[in-house]
Amino acid sequence: MKRRKQEWWCVVAYASVISACILAMTAGTVSAAEQSETPAASEDWALHGQITNVTQRHPGFASSYQGANSLDAHGRTEETTDVTLYAGLRLSKNTELWINHEIDQGFGLSNTVGMAGFPSGEAYKIGKNIPYLRIPRAFLRQTWSLGQDQEQLAPALNQLGGVRSRDNLTVTVGKFSVTDIFDTNTYAHDPRIDFLNWSVIDSGAFDYAADAWGFTYGLAAELSHGDMSFRTGVFQLSPVPNGKITAVDFSQYMLVAEIEQRYHFGNRLGKFKLLTFANRGKMAGYMDAVSAAIAAGAVPDVATVRKVAWRSGIAVNLEQEVATGMGVFVRASANDGSKEAFEFTEINRSLAVGMALKGTRWSRPDDTIGIVGVANVLSADARSYFSHGGIGILIGDSGLSYGREQIIEAYYSARLGKRLTLSADMQHVTNPAYNRSRGPVQIYGLRLHAEL
Repeated sequence: MKRRKQEWWCVVAYASVISACILAMTAGTVSAAEQSETPAASEDWALHGQITNVTQRHPGFASSYQGANSLDAHGRTEETTDVTLYAGLRLSKNTELWINHEIDQGFGLSNTVGMAGFPSGEAYKIGKNIPYLRIPRAFLRQTWSLGQDQEQLAPALNQLGGVRSRDNLTVTVGKFSVTDIFDTNTYAHDPRIDFLNWSVIDSGAFDYAADAWGFTYGLAAELSHGDMSFRTGVFQLSPVPNGKITAVDFSQYMLVAEIEQRYHFGNRLGKFKLLTFANRGKMAGYMDAVSAAIAAGAVPDVATVRKVAWRSGIAVNLEQEVATGMGVFVRASANDGSKEAFEFTEINRSLAVGMALKGTRWSRPDDTIGIVGVANVLSADARSYFSHGGIGILIGDSGLSYGREQIIEAYYSARLGKRLTLSADMQHVTNPAYNRSRGPVQIYGLRLHAEL
């Protein structure tokens, strides 16, 4: 992606747009808050907002060669900023309409390539110097009560405050992210407030339907009964792997299902989730691409051998509170490694184990420390493809001396005010993009996040 210098007028325009959004979001937030002062009150509408800036850098590191999708071995510093306005309206007692407007700007490190477990969930696959507006979410949510016991819903992003039945059926339809509903985790899921790495905030091998920003069209149904929830959905895949979604078209799709069991262990809340998915679309087998390349005396290219096929996977997601303000989590996932990644990233097996600790122990109750270790693995077929010089979504060094991609991430998030947090993040990466000939890499980050 060609970079160009950002002109002064772009900076002025960006600052003006951010200021206007802050004023609008602040006004809306006050009105919504006034509605919800009484705990049992039901919000009829809400406006919320957020601003997040993430700046990351890594120094130069050892590398015997570099390819099209390599992390820059000379070192790099990049930043991303996004401003989001969340607008919600209650159409009836059990029906909500939400539309999110967002302004984005910036680039991920090396234009968001070079690691399968990419280091910033705030970096998208498309970057721009100039701020641009998009609508990541526009959806309807309908809830049916299935019992008498009630629970209070606090006002939140994309959630109107109010009361609903604990046992319920909820259907969401429109444009949103698969991971808004599936594969969530209390301690590791939101790059604006907790961990940043892609293979921590989501299960690494969960190749979920998404455009370059992580959103798509779909329908999801959630049934909650007692301590269990069942979720299922169908979502639109891109026209080609890692392509843009510009219109509603379910000729290629993902099916996903998840079961969640809530429980108490030693009076501490825990959740266990089991997820399965299957993508149906025109995709390539890695060995088909390798065989065709060997016959032609060329570099393998998945685009030349795509055909309609299924690609499935599984993810296990566990979280457990172990003490007041302290929790641990585990993510383990795997997918069909014989075919190319369709939407997310080149990870065929992944294991992440981590913990998060609130600052109550050092008189900073709103601060958080988190640490996690990740191991990402490529299948034998994928190794062959990349060893022969193949290029993928995020990786492709023109060769491969294979080793597991191993990541350790730690962050400290400090509350600076009622609505403002500042986080310091560090990631140590061994074998970036599974290549023993490159790295290790130290990645340092600062994150400023405000909710309005």
